[in-house]
Amino acid sequence: MMTQAVADVSVIIVSWNTRELLTNCLRSVFNESPALSLEVIVIDNASRDGTPEMIRSEFPEVKLIVNSENRGFAAANNQGFRIGVGRYMLMLNPDTEVWDGAIKTSIDYAEAHPDVGIVGCQVYLSETEIQRTGMAFPSAWNLALTMSGLSRAFSRSRLFGAPELGWWDRKDERDLDVISGMFMLIRRAALDQVGLLDEAYFVYAEETDLCFRFSRAGWRRVFIPTARILHVDGGSKCTGQVSVKMFVQLQKSLMIYFAKNTGTASWVAAKALYVIFDSVKAASWWALSLSKGDALLKSKARAAVAALRFHVFGIDPA
Repeated sequence: MMTQAVADVSVIIVSWNTRELLTNCLRSVFNESPALSLEVIVIDNASRDGTPEMIRSEFPEVKLIVNSENRGFAAANNQGFRIGVGRYMLMLNPDTEVWDGAIKTSIDYAEAHPDVGIVGCQVYLSETEIQRTGMAFPSAWNLALTMSGLSRAFSRSRLFGAPELGWWDRKDERDLDVISGMFMLIRRAALDQVGLLDEAYFVYAEETDLCFRFSRAGWRRVFIPTARILHVDGGSKCTGQVSVKMFVQLQKSLMIYFAKNTGTASWVAAKALYVIFDSVKAASWWALSLSKGDALLKSKARAAVAALRFHVFGIDPA
């Protein structure tokens, strides 16, 4: 059980070698402090870029946890949840910047809607470009659409664009299956009921699993366009650090989700889809890389091969 709340919100940020991004993120968060009683908790997953030193020097008010090893996104967030004292918990990525009082706007919405357990916001890639965040719960059908490229080719189709709701422009309020974990305002009372993030997920799909459990417990997950943040470089500086491992980890995390939440038949179907499509991708990317001498295609081929080794032989590159 968490300690008694004494703040409006506990802002929880997990960092891993993102010092410069985190600096701007923290500045944007503290710009909101006059309107809120907030605490900021940073959990550093063994960064090697001087992140803890920067925080101690520039943001001494931050509650800092420094892990001696990279414990993963879910486990690190849980460290923050356990010490947070806010009525709400905000999971926030270090590669974001909060705009226009987005945290207070989200809290005000949750206060006015007591059946809402999680609030998500509008995410911008630039001053004008909106990122398509939020999605449907994973299923074998949705995975087939994604792996085949049909969800991208026919993104505005209600049938083929279902995984990421490609027809929706993110400009209106909407109940969603999954709220993006880059900005996820969580009602603390609901989190106490549902439980913390599942630490079986190292990174990816942990927020999907949490949203699924909130859904089963009867809590709404709502996207509101009136709260806005900037996602710097679309997250490429965070997720692009270990591309092969991240490619495999995404598939590994989704397989954990399928095994836990959708049943054996769906898990088997997902495994088969990954083996088929990773095989096709590995072969095609290798062939194209050899004919074009393209290093990026060669890297993609290596990632697909690594994913195949994981699915077929259980070899984990992480």
